[in-house]
Amino acid sequence: MAEDTSSPMDRFCGSTFWNATQTWWTNDPDFTPCFEQTALVWTPCAFYWVFVIFDFYYLKASLDRNIPWNKLNVTKALVNLGLLVITALDLIMALIKKGGDSELPLYDLDVWGPIIKFATFLLVFIFIPLNRKYGVQTTGCQFIFWFLLTVLSIPRCRTEVRLESERQKILDSQQPSEQDFSWEEYQFVSFFIFFTFTSIMLILNCFADGLPRQTKYQRGENEIPELSASFLSRITYQWFDKMALKGYRNPLEEKDLWDLRPQDSCSEVMPIFAHHWNQNVRKNYKNKARVEPKAQFSNGNVTFENPHGEKNGRKKGMASIMPPIYKSFGGVFLFGALMKLFTDTLTFAQPQVLSLIISFVEAKEAEPEWKGIMYSVLLFVLAAAQTFILGQYFHRMFIVGLRIRTALINAIYRKALRISNSTKKESTVGEIVNLMAVDAQRFMELTTYLNMIWSAPLQIGLALYFLWQQLGPSVLAGLAVMIILIPVNGVIASRIKTYQIRQMKYKDERVKLMNEVLSGIKVLKLYAWEPSFEKQVLDIRDKEIATLRSTAYLNAGTSFLWSCAPFLVSLVTFATYVLTSEANQLSVEKVLVSINLFDLMKLPLTILPMLSVDIAETQVSVNRINKFLNSEELDPNSVLHDSSKPHPMSIENGEFSWGDEITLRNINIEVKKSSLVALVGTVGSGKSSVVQAFLGEMEKLAGVVNTVGKLAYVPQQAWIQNATVRDNILFGQTYDRKRYNKVIDACALRADIDILSAGDLTEIGEKGINLSGGQKQRISLARAVYSDADLYLLDDPLSAVDAHVGKHIFEEVIGPKGILARKSRVLVTHGVTFLPQVDSIYVLKMGEISESGTFDQLVKNKGAFADFIIQHLQEGNEEEEELNQIKRQISSTGDVPELLGTVEKAIKLARTESLSDSISVTSADSLMGGGGSLRRRAKRQDSHDSVASAASLKKKQEVEGKLIETEKSQTGGVEFAVYKHYIKSVGIFLSVATLVLNFVFQAFQIGSNLWLTKWANDEKVANDTGLRDMYLGVYGAFGFGQVLSKYLSGLALAIGGLHCSMNVFNKLLNTGLKWPMELFDTTPLGRILSRYSKDVDTVDSVLPAITVQLLNTCFGVLATIVVISLSTPIFLAVIVPIAFLYYFAQRFYVATSRQLMRLESVSRSPIYSHFSETVTGASTIRAYNVGDRFIEESDAKVDKNQVCKYPSVIANRWLAIRLEMVGNLIILFASLFAVLGGQTNPGLVGLSVSYALQVTQTLNWLVRMSSDIETNIVSVERIKEYGETKQEAPWELEQDKNKPKNWPQEGRVEFQNFQVRYREGLDLVLRGVSFNIQGGEKVGIVGRTGAGKSSLTLALFRIIEAAGGRISIDGVDIASMGLHMLRSRLTIIPQDPVLFSGSLRINLDPFEIKTDDEIWKALELSHLKSFVKSLAAGLNHEISEGGENLSVGQRQLVCLARALLRKTKVLVLDEATAAVDLETDDLIQKTIRTEFKECTVLTIAHRLNTILDSDKVIVLDKGQITEFASPTELLDNPKSAFYSMAKDANLV
Repeated sequence: MAEDTSSPMDRFCGSTFWNATQTWWTNDPDFTPCFEQTALVWTPCAFYWVFVIFDFYYLKASLDRNIPWNKLNVTKALVNLGLLVITALDLIMALIKKGGDSELPLYDLDVWGPIIKFATFLLVFIFIPLNRKYGVQTTGCQFIFWFLLTVLSIPRCRTEVRLESERQKILDSQQPSEQDFSWEEYQFVSFFIFFTFTSIMLILNCFADGLPRQTKYQRGENEIPELSASFLSRITYQWFDKMALKGYRNPLEEKDLWDLRPQDSCSEVMPIFAHHWNQNVRKNYKNKARVEPKAQFSNGNVTFENPHGEKNGRKKGMASIMPPIYKSFGGVFLFGALMKLFTDTLTFAQPQVLSLIISFVEAKEAEPEWKGIMYSVLLFVLAAAQTFILGQYFHRMFIVGLRIRTALINAIYRKALRISNSTKKESTVGEIVNLMAVDAQRFMELTTYLNMIWSAPLQIGLALYFLWQQLGPSVLAGLAVMIILIPVNGVIASRIKTYQIRQMKYKDERVKLMNEVLSGIKVLKLYAWEPSFEKQVLDIRDKEIATLRSTAYLNAGTSFLWSCAPFLVSLVTFATYVLTSEANQLSVEKVLVSINLFDLMKLPLTILPMLSVDIAETQVSVNRINKFLNSEELDPNSVLHDSSKPHPMSIENGEFSWGDEITLRNINIEVKKSSLVALVGTVGSGKSSVVQAFLGEMEKLAGVVNTVGKLAYVPQQAWIQNATVRDNILFGQTYDRKRYNKVIDACALRADIDILSAGDLTEIGEKGINLSGGQKQRISLARAVYSDADLYLLDDPLSAVDAHVGKHIFEEVIGPKGILARKSRVLVTHGVTFLPQVDSIYVLKMGEISESGTFDQLVKNKGAFADFIIQHLQEGNEEEEELNQIKRQISSTGDVPELLGTVEKAIKLARTESLSDSISVTSADSLMGGGGSLRRRAKRQDSHDSVASAASLKKKQEVEGKLIETEKSQTGGVEFAVYKHYIKSVGIFLSVATLVLNFVFQAFQIGSNLWLTKWANDEKVANDTGLRDMYLGVYGAFGFGQVLSKYLSGLALAIGGLHCSMNVFNKLLNTGLKWPMELFDTTPLGRILSRYSKDVDTVDSVLPAITVQLLNTCFGVLATIVVISLSTPIFLAVIVPIAFLYYFAQRFYVATSRQLMRLESVSRSPIYSHFSETVTGASTIRAYNVGDRFIEESDAKVDKNQVCKYPSVIANRWLAIRLEMVGNLIILFASLFAVLGGQTNPGLVGLSVSYALQVTQTLNWLVRMSSDIETNIVSVERIKEYGETKQEAPWELEQDKNKPKNWPQEGRVEFQNFQVRYREGLDLVLRGVSFNIQGGEKVGIVGRTGAGKSSLTLALFRIIEAAGGRISIDGVDIASMGLHMLRSRLTIIPQDPVLFSGSLRINLDPFEIKTDDEIWKALELSHLKSFVKSLAAGLNHEISEGGENLSVGQRQLVCLARALLRKTKVLVLDEATAAVDLETDDLIQKTIRTEFKECTVLTIAHRLNTILDSDKVIVLDKGQITEFASPTELLDNPKSAFYSMAKDANLV
């Protein structure tokens, strides 16, 4: 070893480290032994030492513990031990055999080689028991380490085998050799043992360890395979195969889905987020008052602090959700970012390899073939590595997205339970739900792309660097073009954004209006008001379309700019390059590598502007969420719970407001233990507000409110959950049969439950749609009674029930002998009857307490209370025995003669009259009783025996009604008819134009690339500038063709999309409003509404965008195949099997993914509906203090949604990895054939490989887009299906026009043998009814529940169409006229007052045809004038959704005013006494008697006094008229049914 010119590595090994002639410039490449034993072994070791930190992280993060010893980990440990032994042995043998006395020198390698290996193996060995203890089932670092070690040992295998055969030759040759080969022989054996062991370790690491014994969360048998999948299975997503197969064979159902990974569930995500949120909130307050411990998930409660702070905390600014999000989820995100960085670098290695391939083809003869093959394989390996890493990257990002969404949804939910009323007023329920549905969702969609913020500029920078190497400073010209385009795009993007915000606003308005229209559709039909509302919706829609149009043009502009950007850039760059100097000539390599690099820049450049728009949109969302999460909350300390006070409930000197002006002042109330306190007063005097003040719902301005004990609350408007009757009553408590039955009987629910199809397990629709008002109210009361609280706040629970039911409930529940006798109760009431039995009474007037005391004291005072009673008794609608009671009570107080006189009169009246439905379903009979009740009654008609069959029929119908929807989307692909419908809506011409233009665009693009390679190959150009300019000119012309065709196709699509939006929506709206009422009864409102919101939105904005991308990718793939086949025709042979693979992956994926997306959207709506239910019932939830239970329910629903969402995310990755591998195969074959085939034109070879390089992404997008189209075209299908449903009769007919303006002039109504049923296949409700009413007669209609009273009025308005017979008005058959003609000439005062949001004026006169004077006159007659005068805006007073800002009585009066404005000859009065206090009722009756003197009035009666003075009475029974005569005549005949009804009511 004399010469010392060798490198340090040579000295280290004692032999040459790198020999280029042996490794590179040869036909038979090999490494030197030194290189094999150092570089190839230390690379994996170094890798492991660097990345072992991840293994430690996984130990820390693991939720499980204690994997039992099993075959796998024992084998791993043993083999690893074997490796340790063999390395130790290597060291010992080296020390024995070499150095010292022996003639073999001992080199550093012989010592350090084994030591490095030993240390690494020891580290790996330590992790075996550690992973076992911490329940880590598989680790990626170890797998990669063994993989690298095995692969990199292969060259040494070859070397060792060769050396061994050489040694054999020497030994075999006869010369006795002095050489001692024992050391080499030992190395040979030891290496192969080592190699075998590493290979075994690699194989063992392909499998995951057993299941851990201890897990933080229960692992069900439905556990997700990912948790115990090996690293290999995880990166290839092989564990998903089972699901894909199952989904392909038959549609997936919910039970096929796996459980959620614990780390993604609410119980893991929430505490982390809450902890950081609370930190952030605290940071926002200058007075750092309290430092909280880390948020604990104690029994499932996460506490969020209130950013609105105590009243005293000075606020620095809004607490934002961003910092907590970074802190909670930043770790995973950063890891993802690291992967992204890695793939970005890999991407730019590809053009380098490409240029190697091109130069290889150019020098075909000189180079050995193995280099070409190596380049091809290298290209493939780069692409494959990129595929796997990107797969993991997206997977990680999606998980972060899902977790952020979970965190936000839950934060919003928890906040919604605590917002104050002033906050609630600022936004409708819909807007709050939107925060969850739209804004939180948007976050999730953004996370995947967020890393592009830094990745895109990085990619652009790298591309420029490599381009500079190819083309020098000319690149700057191209860069300039790009940079000019960016601000242009920025401007367009910001315009698009303003339009989008505007469009969102219009969309919200439109959906809100549609929601009201659909909720009140029955009223619209009865009043024939649809055209007015249709116009209102279309007005909003027109504005929306206008913004959509602007957006569409701008979008076409951007897509055009971006698809032409790469071309413009390359044109400018190449032109600059060749024109700047004669010496600059284009070579094939320069051209293709540059084009490739420009293409790589295309994606980041396209994404940047899109990203900026997305980020801006998300910023809007963030602001909306921040505003909501920072809004004011109810003050939890406004109600004290001080048990030292004498009484359980009290308010002292209270002043309260609803956020604006003071509503209650000087309130002093005491409720003694176990006493019953009544609050009385006129409508709007503040009775309910007092109850709210006790609950802490109002803003307390002064005074002290105190409650001690558990509360129960019955609101005035019952809040019913979408659950079974039993669940509504139990309200989260355990079911105690005895107590439950007692409560049900006390609340008079037994009869109702028997009627329901599944008893108390019947599911109640949203907002209690299939129950009558009275039933809802009683269920609400039963809930309170069952909860067995200490304090009861009853806000008028008896208003919606019949008198005798009310009496029963008072006696059994509320009164001194009821179930609640031992509790402290506050009762708001309108009735006088029960007041004598109350312990004390508070009389409210104008928000103050005018007097209080016992019944006797108040009667003696002769104050407001006495007037109140006199007023009531005059109406004479109390039962006789109750009046007697009041009389006794009053006479015992002495000296109140005038009161006594009134009572006497009332008793006389009561004797002569009384009629009440014998069963308590008062308002089930109402016209407006919600679809459910009509349906139920329709079936109860016949007799009691049919109840069972009716129940089963209803079941069947419900099932049928529900299934229609699910079945639709289940069947495999979407039918071609739907696509045809969509294309037709877009317009045939525009569709064809788009296709042709796209085709032309691709043709120009391929042309320009081929032209470039031709130019680059042309030798003559170097000397001939004219030729060069010709080439440049043609290239420019090709480019111009691209630009033009692209722009036109973008425009065609944009216009087509708009066309389609307009057509589809107008048709949907038009047909939707013309549905017959029965369809609205059987279709849940939410389902109809989602057509108008989500599906329309899809057609508006989603479909056009996808179509553009689909067309681009489709033509892109075609172009690639064409180009590759041009250069290497043999490629076509490979295309077929590859296409098969591709097709299979695609079919499997689409089948599974579509179903998963369906399941996901099905499981998503419960989150929102539960949320909107919670927002509506927040005060009840708070009163009962069950917020935590609701939060848990919401969490469970979110988790369930994730269960469906997660597999669909994985399905995407599963597909991506498989497809990209297909794409990588295309790259491999394209480059292999190019290298091995006979193709000598380097230009074509390069072109085909560079096209192949892009195909991977394109293929991926193609499947994505085609399945997206399939998923989204379903919206078109649903809208189409709704547009083709059955319609009601036409609204207007020609012959209507010749009817006189004031028809009907007399108001004669005649029924001839009239029959009607609610729906096909149901029994008749009216069976041959005949009667004749003269013009101007007043007729009362009575009958037990289900006798068909409401059916009569519904038939009169043709809400249900005749099944036989006819109805004529003034001799004209009503079936012969248009519905609007008929309905606009009749007037109805419905039972439930429905108002729409908008001005008061629009609610009275939506067509704006009446003058102000007429409207004021109507308001005066309906006793609203003073109220409206007192409003600031007068007639333009904005009424909120559903009329929430008027009291129920005022709403009823508005309905009366509507009737007065129309003033037609026929008035139908559906007795609406339920919701109205007696005073208002009295006003209504008076007005009707005076104002409608001349008209025919049909009254559906629930009480006798309203119809005793009528001219005739119709008694209905089971759909037939049993009696038709004047009331006196009927009462004289003891045999009449009317008489027996009166008798039932103890009147005769």
